Amino acid sequence: MILEFLDWIIVVFFLGLTLTIGLKFKKIASLSLTDFFLAGRNLPWYIAGISMVATTFAADTPLWVAEVIKKNGISGNWLWWNMLIGGMLTTFFFAKMWRKANVLTELEFLELRYSGKAAKLFRKFKSVYLGVFFNTIIIGWVNAAMIKILVIFLDVDYSTAFLFVAVLMLLIAIYASLSGLLGVAITDALQFLLAMTGCIILAVIMLNSDQVGGIEGLKDKLPEWRFNFFPNINSTGSAVGAFGLTIGAFFSFVAVQWWASWYPGNEPGGGGYISQRMMSTKDEKNSVLATLFFQIAHYALRPWPWIIVGLCALIVYPDLPMNKAGDGFVLAMRDFMPTGLRGLLFTAFLGAYMSTISTQLNWGASYLTNDLYKRHLEEKSVQVTQKRLVLVGKFFTVCIMLIALIVTSFVDTIDGAARFLIASSAGLGAVLILRWYWSRINIWSEISATLAPIVGYTLSKFILAPMFDVTISKEVVQNSFVANEGVLLCTTLFTTVVWLIVTFITKPESDETLKRFYLQVEPEGAWRTVRDKLGMPPLKSEIPALIICWISATALTYSFLFFIGKLIFLDYYYATINLGVSVISFFVLRYFITRTKIFI
Repeated sequence: MILEFLDWIIVVFFLGLTLTIGLKFKKIASLSLTDFFLAGRNLPWYIAGISMVATTFAADTPLWVAEVIKKNGISGNWLWWNMLIGGMLTTFFFAKMWRKANVLTELEFLELRYSGKAAKLFRKFKSVYLGVFFNTIIIGWVNAAMIKILVIFLDVDYSTAFLFVAVLMLLIAIYASLSGLLGVAITDALQFLLAMTGCIILAVIMLNSDQVGGIEGLKDKLPEWRFNFFPNINSTGSAVGAFGLTIGAFFSFVAVQWWASWYPGNEPGGGGYISQRMMSTKDEKNSVLATLFFQIAHYALRPWPWIIVGLCALIVYPDLPMNKAGDGFVLAMRDFMPTGLRGLLFTAFLGAYMSTISTQLNWGASYLTNDLYKRHLEEKSVQVTQKRLVLVGKFFTVCIMLIALIVTSFVDTIDGAARFLIASSAGLGAVLILRWYWSRINIWSEISATLAPIVGYTLSKFILAPMFDVTISKEVVQNSFVANEGVLLCTTLFTTVVWLIVTFITKPESDETLKRFYLQVEPEGAWRTVRDKLGMPPLKSEIPALIICWISATALTYSFLFFIGKLIFLDYYYATINLGVSVISFFVLRYFITRTKIFI
């Protein structure tokens, strides 16, 4: 066993501390559903923001970054860096409205914005679909990654690693069901700080090892393209080498993908555990600040220790195949950390894993409790106490844990189906965004935008794309643009046409529903007719100021990301330029954000 007595002491202390936090907040979390699932709507922005970052730091994330580095160097990270555009859109255009909506879950929002039987059924369907099906698959993916880490790091077999994960999940279910979101958020903050500290220590130790020889040694031993920060725009796309994008891929990244596609944790307009954290803050201002902090920390601060370890692993473990490049991160943990620090880093990865799982359990249980169980009782006019609802929430937390363990055993079998459903989401994002800003959007718009991408993706991927394949020496060669970006664009177009047609051939939501929603959220955009019916005067729009905030915050985050990278690689000239852009962007952002209603 690679861990020694001191290492195990650190691990046990951390697990005990986590359980203690759960017990500490048990009484507060048991008061009501709002206390259990939204921490009483009283989280300060920094706790909510750190909790968001911690949840997205799953145990497998650094491993995936190491694989990206192996194939395409630093520029390969644009596969996820491009999502910042949509993230900042959520920050300035949706965070405050999620808080003002005053709903317990994003699915409860459906019956605030829409009405009728269709809205009720759709809410119930999504509570099971997202709360159980998708949620347990995500947990299964995270579990599978953690098992892989344990097998390599501890040098144990699969069964032992699976048992270890099962014990961890039981511990997580205990403290998550005891303390609710408040305890989860507090432990998230602790786990994130521990995880980042461990990764930074590993990066520093590995970088200064004899095999690497510091930054200069790293740059001397690796080809220059590994250090490119930006992808190449060319006609052939990406292979092993600096990340390459075709013109079509670049267009889909910049103009389409960030708003059109839905992905758990990166929903256009906010959703999932991100919206849960927004709704759990003290007020609208804290909601915006929490989401802004999340975007900056997620994209600018967190990646560099992972990137450094990934680059060093190319030198230390040069023979790892492409599909096992992530193993280099785990091997580095095992081989470079001394006793004590090895236990600390292992504990850091446990923390990253536990923060993700605890959030998924709490978030999934909120759907089943509030949007399925409680909603069903309301339809039957059955009264139930808040204490009873909290007990049901705890029960669902444990149930999701058990289902997720079963799913983990079959994750390879259902992986393809889940990835298909995520891939076939293009076009849904437009409705998730516009439902806040256009009163004509109705429940059928959202239902059709949810179902149409599955049909559009199937047609594009399996019928249209093969028509553009060519045969060379009896071998079928795919047209890369048609097979990838073309499918995204075709699916988005198909979905958009479908939901627009459905929107205009179905009735708008009732005046009563639209008035109720408007008075609750006070959205901007195409709501003039609703305002007129309410007898309200014309509204001075904040949208121009919010657009400037969005652009300046995006520029701030990207330039700060590049500033840190250039500083690490001793490129002081470009580091200074990026720092200057960051400072200018910060003051522009500060000027305009303090002139919006939320900050006045």
